[in-house]
Amino acid sequence: MEKILNYINGKLIEPVSNKWLENYNPAIGTVYSLIPDSTKEDVENAQKAALNSFHKWSKSSIKERSTVLQKIADLIIERQDDLAMAESIDNGKPLALAKKVDIPRAATNMSFFASAILHENSESHHMSNVAINYTLRKPIGVVGCISPWNLPLYLFTWKIAPALAAGNTVVAKPSEITPMTAFLFSKICIDAGLPKGVLNIVHGLGPKVGHEITKHPNIKAISFTGGTLTGQKIAEVAAPMFKKLSLELGGKNPNIIFSDCDLEKAVSSSVLSSFSNQGQICLCGSRIFIERKIYDKFKEKFLEKVKALNIGDPLEKTTKIGALVSSQHMNKVLNHIKIAKQEGGILLSGGKQFIPKGRCANGYFVEPTVFEGLSFDCSTNQEEIFGPVVTLTPFDSEEEVINFANSTKYGLCSMVWTSDLNRANRMSDQLQSGIVWINCWLVRDLRTPFGGMKESGVGREGGTYALNFFTETTNVCISYN
Repeated sequence: MEKILNYINGKLIEPVSNKWLENYNPAIGTVYSLIPDSTKEDVENAQKAALNSFHKWSKSSIKERSTVLQKIADLIIERQDDLAMAESIDNGKPLALAKKVDIPRAATNMSFFASAILHENSESHHMSNVAINYTLRKPIGVVGCISPWNLPLYLFTWKIAPALAAGNTVVAKPSEITPMTAFLFSKICIDAGLPKGVLNIVHGLGPKVGHEITKHPNIKAISFTGGTLTGQKIAEVAAPMFKKLSLELGGKNPNIIFSDCDLEKAVSSSVLSSFSNQGQICLCGSRIFIERKIYDKFKEKFLEKVKALNIGDPLEKTTKIGALVSSQHMNKVLNHIKIAKQEGGILLSGGKQFIPKGRCANGYFVEPTVFEGLSFDCSTNQEEIFGPVVTLTPFDSEEEVINFANSTKYGLCSMVWTSDLNRANRMSDQLQSGIVWINCWLVRDLRTPFGGMKESGVGREGGTYALNFFTETTNVCISYN
């Protein structure tokens, strides 16, 4: 059975403990590889390697850093078929989705920051006849990057690319649930000529590896994407140590449909925003609010498309809904469905585990599930389910739907469907969301700020926002006298 290895100081190595965790293929429910059960010793070795390589990497030219990051991007594209297959097997997502979205976006992340660092500029402030000030941005040092299981290579590269581009060295932890593409990425880094110690990848459990990265005094910043509770634990450790923190956390996102929308486009996009990646994207719109005068029409068209979604073997070209990432997560989602029924929800579609025929009969599949008849403030409409479960709720006015939309503890993103530009602007101003998509979903310009309000996170990623996070600012004041 294949063993995934840690990547420390430029080498692929086994964990110090020589202990291993089982890695499951969620589509068939069986173990297919082993993951390092890394400990404090592995993190210590990784940070030493990162610390030893920091001076040389941080003093390397921007062009040198850009070149190696672009080489990594090129190798991702060259190997994208193998990476997509690995992502599908490891995560349960449809292979077609991994080929179309996950792996190309991972390459784009590396390429984007390889280019962005070439256009770095500094600010200057002129004090007439007194002095001139200019701003320096210096890499922080060794930084920690901890990424989630839902978009494994996509979000892993989203963190490490700006950190490396800015001149930092990195100790990274991918999710222990989906480690395979990070392991393959290690091999790409070696082949691309990334200097040893610049990036170190330690596999293992959050309490053993993630916690050790978070509390290590030589690791000066933490960039984390994942659940809100884990983010709170990271903040409790890192904040008293005055570490820089970027936390991209949960979401319970409203999708608001006004009667003057392009109905066909709104329905089609709402199906995507509800069930892409089995609803396991923090940006999915799990609460759909429909203006009452078109509620029945929207519901009819929406359910027709949902029931036509092909669920099953992720490796089949026609599959739209694959497996959930683990048996534990599947059971969590099924329990939320049970709670929704107890809260009085009317089940319109789905609602149970799906058993495919053939090789995936023991996989972790849940039918795309749609409820109506639930109050906006019930637990189903307040708690992040992170699965293929959505609710439909009618509304009568802008004021009412704003109240519905802003009622949760989260504030990551919102979608608004309307042909009225004034309404779109009013809604965008009042929605408590880090991102508002008008008549679209998941349209991303990597230069723009990405992140949420309230318990959806702290800080922003993307473009100069990410590069600035991974640097410290120095103002230099030169007197004219």
